[in-house]
Amino acid sequence: MKSKAIAPPSRVICLGEILFDCLADDLGQSLNQVKSWTAYPGGAPANIACALRKLGTSSAFIGCVGQDSLGDSLIELLQTEEVNVSGVQRSSQFPTRQVYVLRQANGDRNFAGFSSSQPSAFADAYLQAQHLSELLFLEAEYLVIGTLELAYSQTRQAVFRALELAERYHLKIVLDVNRRPVFWDNEAEAKSLIAKLWSYVDFVKLTKEEAAWLFDKTDAGAISYQLGSVEGVLISDGAGEVSYCLSDHEGKVQPFSLPAIDTTGAGDAFIAGFIHKLCQHGISRLSDRDLAKNMVTYACAVGGLTVTKPGAISAQPTSREVALFLQQQQHSP
Repeated sequence: MKSKAIAPPSRVICLGEILFDCLADDLGQSLNQVKSWTAYPGGAPANIACALRKLGTSSAFIGCVGQDSLGDSLIELLQTEEVNVSGVQRSSQFPTRQVYVLRQANGDRNFAGFSSSQPSAFADAYLQAQHLSELLFLEAEYLVIGTLELAYSQTRQAVFRALELAERYHLKIVLDVNRRPVFWDNEAEAKSLIAKLWSYVDFVKLTKEEAAWLFDKTDAGAISYQLGSVEGVLISDGAGEVSYCLSDHEGKVQPFSLPAIDTTGAGDAFIAGFIHKLCQHGISRLSDRDLAKNMVTYACAVGGLTVTKPGAISAQPTSREVALFLQQQQHSP
């Protein structure tokens, strides 16, 4: 009998939702006007986990899917992408989530709703804290979380359990704010719940709108100063400049101008690109001003290439594709 190959430790854990983005085939139409949809695997933490693997950084995904064919296919996808799925839980009571995404002709999208009127009626809302794999945290270096899991009491407990384990085993915490009001039964709770995360977080990524919503300011340096304890803040603005504050270095990077087919998952790919570079160079290298800027430029390339194809995961570039693109743009990867 052949022995099974032992998988290498996952350097990055991504905790949160995995689901199907049902993208409208009819561009520029309202929810009631769309005649057909195409389903693509998605969910920000799952997107990040897959993007990391394509770039060459080992990752694990922790989340909950239904005991249904949709859940089976998502787990199979993660395995195909070589993401560690040992932390995935299954729910026999709730189905795998599907979210309907409206699209505009310029590639922009809007999350319009779910297959149920209750946001909490899906498996990802029921991740169990007591079943989190402590072994994953023992081996990892980074934990990536979002804020959507705070909307649901059980998954919220799992988030804070994961943060406890991350602190115990000295993982760095990356927070992707990823504001999506449609996921909340009561979004009025969001700000106070997010505020409980700041004492744990080492890096935070926000959009310009999220920065204004949470901090009443959109400058990465000012937000870093306000938080006090973070090692990095990244603020994206679609096709506009990325504002960053890494270590003591502040700056802005203009994203690459690429034809946008579907912007779903572009921010997730951006985060993956940045974390990939953190894993390559180490946090201490953020003290190098030029390298810090190059890391953000690399992240912009990963995010930019992702918008050129439909689907959040299927569109993600490999490290070779990013390197070739940057060579063409006369940037050093």
